[in-house]
Amino acid sequence: MRATSLSLLLVLTPLALGAQKPKRARPTVAQPVLGTRSAPTIRQDGLRFRDLNRNGALDPYEDWRLGPDARALDLVQRMTLEEKAGAMMHGTARSTTSGMAGAGDRYDSTANRALIADRFVNSMITRLSGVATTLAAENNALQAIAEGTRLGIPVTVSTDPRNHFQHTTGAGVAAGQFSQWPEPLGFAALGSAALVRQFGDVARQEYRAVGIQEALSPQADLATEPRWSRINGTFGEDAGTAGALVRAYVEGFQHGADGVDASGVAAIVKHWVGYGAQRKGFDSHNAYGRYADVSGARLPYHVRPFLGAFAAHVAGVMPTYSILAGATIGDSAVEQVGAGFNAQLLNGLLRTQYGYAGVVLTDWAITNDCSRRCRDGVPAGERPSFADVAMPWGVEDLSKVDRFSKAVNAGVDQFGGTEEAHYLVDAVHSGKLTEARLDTSVVRIVRQKFAQGLFENPYVDSVAAGRVVGRAAFQAQGLDAQRRALVLLENQGGVLPLRARKRKVFLRGVDAAVARRHGLTVVSELGDADFAIVRIAAPYETLHPQYMFGSMQHEGRLDYRTGDPEFDELFQIMAAVPTIVTVYLDRPAILTRIRAHAAAVIGNFGVSDAALLDVITGRAKPEGRLPFELPSSMAEVEAQRSDAPHDTAHPLYPIGFGLSYGARRAATGAR
Repeated sequence: MRATSLSLLLVLTPLALGAQKPKRARPTVAQPVLGTRSAPTIRQDGLRFRDLNRNGALDPYEDWRLGPDARALDLVQRMTLEEKAGAMMHGTARSTTSGMAGAGDRYDSTANRALIADRFVNSMITRLSGVATTLAAENNALQAIAEGTRLGIPVTVSTDPRNHFQHTTGAGVAAGQFSQWPEPLGFAALGSAALVRQFGDVARQEYRAVGIQEALSPQADLATEPRWSRINGTFGEDAGTAGALVRAYVEGFQHGADGVDASGVAAIVKHWVGYGAQRKGFDSHNAYGRYADVSGARLPYHVRPFLGAFAAHVAGVMPTYSILAGATIGDSAVEQVGAGFNAQLLNGLLRTQYGYAGVVLTDWAITNDCSRRCRDGVPAGERPSFADVAMPWGVEDLSKVDRFSKAVNAGVDQFGGTEEAHYLVDAVHSGKLTEARLDTSVVRIVRQKFAQGLFENPYVDSVAAGRVVGRAAFQAQGLDAQRRALVLLENQGGVLPLRARKRKVFLRGVDAAVARRHGLTVVSELGDADFAIVRIAAPYETLHPQYMFGSMQHEGRLDYRTGDPEFDELFQIMAAVPTIVTVYLDRPAILTRIRAHAAAVIGNFGVSDAALLDVITGRAKPEGRLPFELPSSMAEVEAQRSDAPHDTAHPLYPIGFGLSYGARRAATGAR
C-alpha cells in the first residue's frame, strides 16, 4: 500500500469508516470462540488468536482486542491493489444448477473457489433455498475457501428478503423453512415499529444461523406511483410511517441502534432516492423504465424514510438505478445519470448533507454493457435472458473502465452483481482513480466484517440452524402478523365473522383441508353454498415481455375488466352467492366493480390460508389500515403525479382506511 494512502486513512475519523457510532476497543479481555478449519492459532498473553496470514506472528488485524477501525486500517495496508479491487465486488455465489444466477440448493465449489481465491471476491449474494442445515453447511464451505486465501478475509454472504410471500428473482427468495411474515406493506398497514423490530430480530437470528450476514433490505422507497411494480416491498406512501418502520427494521436486523455488531445482520437500505416515482410505474430494471419523475420540491419527501435508517446507523445504502428527471438539488439540476453514477446524490446529498459514512453498494449490473437487446428488447418470438440485463442508465456509451471510475468518484464503495475487478485495477493504472480512494472504500467494507466478528469465527453450527430457522415461536409470530395486517374494506350487513349456522362454502384459491379444519363445510357446487371465499390478485398487464424484468413484473392498469378470466369467474360467483373476496394488494387495485357486488372485501399483503380463515371465522380480528390509497379509476391514476403521495382526486378508499368487526367504518386518514 502506498504511504500516502495509509496517511490519508489514518486521519479519517472513526465515523468516516463506517455507519455505526465509534466504539472504543474492548475494555475487558474476554476470549471469543474461534472458528478455524485450516488457519493455525496463536497463543499470546494466555489468549488465542487466528493466524490468518500464517506468518507466525500476531498482526493487528488478527488481534480481536483491537477495535474494528484499527484492524481495518492494518488489513488494508497489507492488501494488494488486486485484492482491494476484488473486495469492492459484491458477486454471486454460484450454484450447481443455475450457475451465475445462483439459485438451487448446492454451491458449485469449483466456481466459487475461483471467485474467492483467484479473483479476491469476499462479498456475495446467495440465492440458495432448501433446508436450513444444508444452507448453513454450504455457507460454511464458502468460508473454508476464504480461510485458505493469503490473508484469510472471510466472506460476507448477503441475501434478498426471504421471510415473505413474494419471491421474484432479483427481489426476493421463497421463504421455505424460514418464518413467513406479511410483505413490508403489511407492517405498514399495522404501523407498529415494535412489530417491525420484532420481525427484524427474528429474521436476524434465522439469517445468522445459516451463515448469512447481510440483508439487501429494507426498501425505504415510497409508493407514490400506484402503477409501480415494486410497491409490495415498500412501507407504503406515507413518509412518516415509512421512516419509523425503516428505522425499526434496521435496528432489528443489526441487533441494536448503534450499528451492526457480532450478532447482527448488516442492513442495506435502498434505493437512494426517488425510486418510487417511476414514470408510468415502469421499473428501472428495464431500459424503457429508466426515468423517475421527481421534482426538486418533492425530493425531500422521498428522502425522509432514509433518515430513519441513518438514525439507526445503517450499514449500507444502495442507490437507485433510476435517472431523476426534473430533479434539482438547491439551484442545480440533477445530472441525468443513474444514482450509482451521480456525485450530487452520493457525495453531495448522501454523504455531505446527511453525513452518511457507511458503505455505498450499487444495485446489480450497473456497469454492464447494454446491448441492443437490452435497450430495445429481444426480437419477437425469442425469450429474454439475464445475459441481456444491464442498467448503466445515462452512461451507456462510456467504456466499462470509465463507468467504474465515474461510480467510485461519485461515492460508490462496492459494486453489486459483478466480479470484474480488473476494471478498477485498470482505472488506477491509467490515473482515473487513485489507490487511496480504493483504500477508503475497502476500509469501510472490511470494518463491518470485523464488527460482525467474522475474523474470529465465520462458521455456523449447521445442526443448530435446523433448530433456529422456522422454529415454532417464530412461525407463530409471523402468522399472527399475517392475521393482524389484513385490511377489512367491506363487510356488508356484518357478514364477517362467519356465523356457525351458515358455514357451507365454495372455495377458489383456498385450500379445502384448511377450511375444514376451521369448521367449514366445503361444497363443490355454487348452488349448495351459503358463501364463497375467493382469492384474487390485483390486476396487472405484461406490457414488455421482450425484456427480462418486464416479462416478470406487474405493470399497467390497476382495474378489473370484463374479459379478464379471473375477474369473469369472480363476477359469476358473486352473482350466484354472497362472496368474501380477498385481494393481494401488491399494487393499489381499483376495486370499484368488486365493491359493488361482494359481501365482504379483505385486502391482504401476503397471507396464508390458515391466517386468512382465522380472521374470516372470527378466531382473530383484522387490524390493518391501508398503507396507500386505493384509486377509483384509471383516469385518476393517470392524472396523479408520480412523486406525490395519495393524490388521486376521488380515491375509492383513502390511505389509512380500514374497518373493524362490530364497527361500520373506522377512522380514516394517514397516520
